[in-house]
Amino acid sequence: MKGKILWVDDEIELLKSHVLFLKSKGFDVTTASNGNDAVDLVSKNSYNLVLLDEMMPGMDGLTTLSKIKDIDINLPAIMITKNEEESLMEKAIGGKITDYLTKPVNPSQILIACKKILEQQRISSEHIAKNYMQEFHDISNKLFSEINYDEWTEIYHKLAKWDIEFDKHPDLGLKETLYNQIRDCNIEFGKYIEKNYKLWLTADSHFRPMLSPDVIKQSVMPLLKNDEKVLFIVIDCLRLDQWLKFESLLYDYYDIKLKYHYSILPSATPYSRNSMFSGLFPDEIQKQYTGIWDGEDDEISMNRYEKQMIVDYFKREDFSPKNGWDYIKILDSKEGLKTENRIKSLLGKSFISLVVNFVDILAHRRSESDVLKEIVSDESSYRSVVKTWFQKSWLFSIIRQLSEYGFKIVLTSDHGSIRVQNSVKILGDKSTSPNIRFKFGRNLNCSPKQALVIKNPEEYKLPDHGINSNYLVSKENFYFVYPTNYHKFQSHYKDTFQHGGISMEELILPVVIMSPK
Repeated sequence: MKGKILWVDDEIELLKSHVLFLKSKGFDVTTASNGNDAVDLVSKNSYNLVLLDEMMPGMDGLTTLSKIKDIDINLPAIMITKNEEESLMEKAIGGKITDYLTKPVNPSQILIACKKILEQQRISSEHIAKNYMQEFHDISNKLFSEINYDEWTEIYHKLAKWDIEFDKHPDLGLKETLYNQIRDCNIEFGKYIEKNYKLWLTADSHFRPMLSPDVIKQSVMPLLKNDEKVLFIVIDCLRLDQWLKFESLLYDYYDIKLKYHYSILPSATPYSRNSMFSGLFPDEIQKQYTGIWDGEDDEISMNRYEKQMIVDYFKREDFSPKNGWDYIKILDSKEGLKTENRIKSLLGKSFISLVVNFVDILAHRRSESDVLKEIVSDESSYRSVVKTWFQKSWLFSIIRQLSEYGFKIVLTSDHGSIRVQNSVKILGDKSTSPNIRFKFGRNLNCSPKQALVIKNPEEYKLPDHGINSNYLVSKENFYFVYPTNYHKFQSHYKDTFQHGGISMEELILPVVIMSPK
């Protein structure tokens, strides 16, 4: 049977042909001629749907609906009535009616309404499964051809959207297939980056993807030079799939255009975000800001020059925002609420730069907390937590407020993250960096299958840390562990979200341009 239906109508005998039609289509139909009998049947039996006449002697349809909902609030109901008054329709909707049909109804109308409620999930799932398998083959075949950076962006966008879609259809059992395909893509993506990344660093910006140092110049400066007021938001560690999860919350306030940029290597805050705010590559930053990476391990210290970097960037571009600008970094909700409270004092500025660390902090804290590992167990739950945070956040409030004052929003991320699975043993001395997705130090080595081995940092526009210093940047979902206490740290970091390596999730990032409606 496709579903159990209770049909309640005081003239149910006149609807025998309709009932028989539904039965012939595989539905189990029980009938009742009054509201009291209907409520009694619902209290004793399980139904998937109620068809309910609005005008009945004794207990009318709306009263019957209310009593049925008292028994089972989730039971779908379709109201059938001769009355087309808007007020009645509103009462029915307020009473949590699922659908509404006006008499006279024919058997096909009833069938469509029932299928829409009872079989929508199944029909939708079948179409989704079919469409994904077609796309699965298309993407798999594409991996055997030459793929450029725009095509890689398109592939990753499609995979991210499928991941979100499968959250709504867990019974399809296609998540594992999707994750295996994402890994296959990341293997090929790693090869692509290894082959092309150095070429991008010396190429004209028209012949490479937008990279971290290009973001402000290409996405913010044109708006400022056009006398637009701009709020530039960098959400540290925000992934594309997380943006896609909460994007719809902003549809009522902004017209949204999605572009992309690629994080530089390593895809970690001290490199990618410093590069973004300075418009420079890391080796150029090292020369201009002496000591920025010397003896520091924490990312906050390594990014302490961001405001000065913007000042210097504007000077090099011989540009200054017309009505001034401000830079704000938010490390916790208390600072966020303070910023929300003083946002009106910033409305006269032409440019506000806002750095938000919540998503990155969540990833780091999850690595250290069993409770957070339980709550944020995988990519799907990570997305949901980020959406819930954004929906309730001071940041969403600020973005909504600024839509009323003509601000354009440019929202992006400095890098993404990936859930690491496979450990790699690596030797290093005291000077080796502690990061588990990338390393710099003396005479580091690793299999090229697991990491990009950078023996000459200058070729990759990376800071030089002394004689025999080189970098390792992990690929796919590998992470580095020292031999000392290997098993302890292997299990500690496995299945955590990390960044700094080469994967679509870490490198391909949204650049969202929002224009107020």
